[in-house]
Amino acid sequence: MIKAIRFDKTGASDVLQYVDYDLPAPAKGQVQVKHSAIGVNFIDTYHRTGLYTLPLPSGLGSEAAGSVAAVGEGVTAFKVGDRVGYSGGAIGSYAEANNVPADKLVKLPDGLSDEIAAAVLLKGMTAQYLLRRIHPVKAGETIVFHAAAGGVGQIGCQWAKHLGATVIGTTTSPDKVALAKANGCAMS
Repeated sequence: MIKAIRFDKTGASDVLQYVDYDLPAPAKGQVQVKHSAIGVNFIDTYHRTGLYTLPLPSGLGSEAAGSVAAVGEGVTAFKVGDRVGYSGGAIGSYAEANNVPADKLVKLPDGLSDEIAAAVLLKGMTAQYLLRRIHPVKAGETIVFHAAAGGVGQIGCQWAKHLGATVIGTTTSPDKVALAKANGCAMS
């Protein structure tokens, strides 16, 4: 039995319930992760409100870090006690633990805290996709990064500057302009 945030109908934040939940043992190919930190992302509100549908009842959240508590049949890449993180692949990170497909987990390096890992995995993968796959940013280029003061923007702008690009960021307020500039934007 674990503590978890669950909901059985969509709506405002008052549909969320803090409950005792019977998390089963991990199935074949899954790893049970005991959470020490979770990521909170805007998409969680879309799941809660029903804009993006989930089968109900459901847990909430898709990003976390922690340690391996148990492994399911066939899992060889992870062992109990490994520090791991995940983003996507399993809804239910707003809980003490979650069962996650082993192929959605990454081992965490010693120099990275669980809190930082849980907060940046989704945003970091999004920044990587934009800067290295959509358009491989090169030194000397000038790019525009929208929402430069948001989570993805802060990572993306720093990364693009590190790659040698001049970064112009867009944002919505003077405080956010200062944040964008502090994270690599030449102009906002």
